[in-house]
Amino acid sequence: MTSAASRARPGLALLKPAVFSASLLPLGWLVWRIAANDLGPDPAQELAIATGEWTLRFLLITLSLTPLRQLSGRPEFVRVRRMVGLFTLFYAAIHFFVWMSLLLAFRWFAIGEELVERPFISMGFASLLILIALGITSPRAMVRRMGKNWKRLHRLIYPAAIFGVIHLAWILRTDLGEAVLYGSILALLLGYRLWRRFTRSA
Repeated sequence: MTSAASRARPGLALLKPAVFSASLLPLGWLVWRIAANDLGPDPAQELAIATGEWTLRFLLITLSLTPLRQLSGRPEFVRVRRMVGLFTLFYAAIHFFVWMSLLLAFRWFAIGEELVERPFISMGFASLLILIALGITSPRAMVRRMGKNWKRLHRLIYPAAIFGVIHLAWILRTDLGEAVLYGSILALLLGYRLWRRFTRSA
């Protein structure tokens, strides 16, 4: 038997499948580009940059869902937040795998050296570790088990996003347009949260 909410909004039943399908489109596009040999003169670098950018885009989308729900009053935004967050981890894992396999050819000593000696690589790796921790603790059973500690842990998404923007800016170096755009969006999202926090406590 369908619930009253489902009967009132039949589109809700299609919301998660639609978001899931849409979230796979970037991967499909990248696979098509690989098959079409359309990654330019340095395919490994292009693939690393593309997967990193999609990771950051999904991370910013995840951070935007709560403000969208608060401003619009529509709970649909937060109903897909966990899924979008897990896709952020998914693309981050692909980005890390591309870096290890295509750029460093699984040379483990070189990988360890890069992680330790290059700060922007360390920042990217720290962001990945945070996303892994958030992904592991995202199921509802973990939310119940961790209690208030769950919220404390998941606030680490903010430094993860900051690290991600710095990581991308350092990689792009001279062409900083996209990194500046992502940083501006992140600043707006974090600024909104600070504004809401102070206005509610005033």
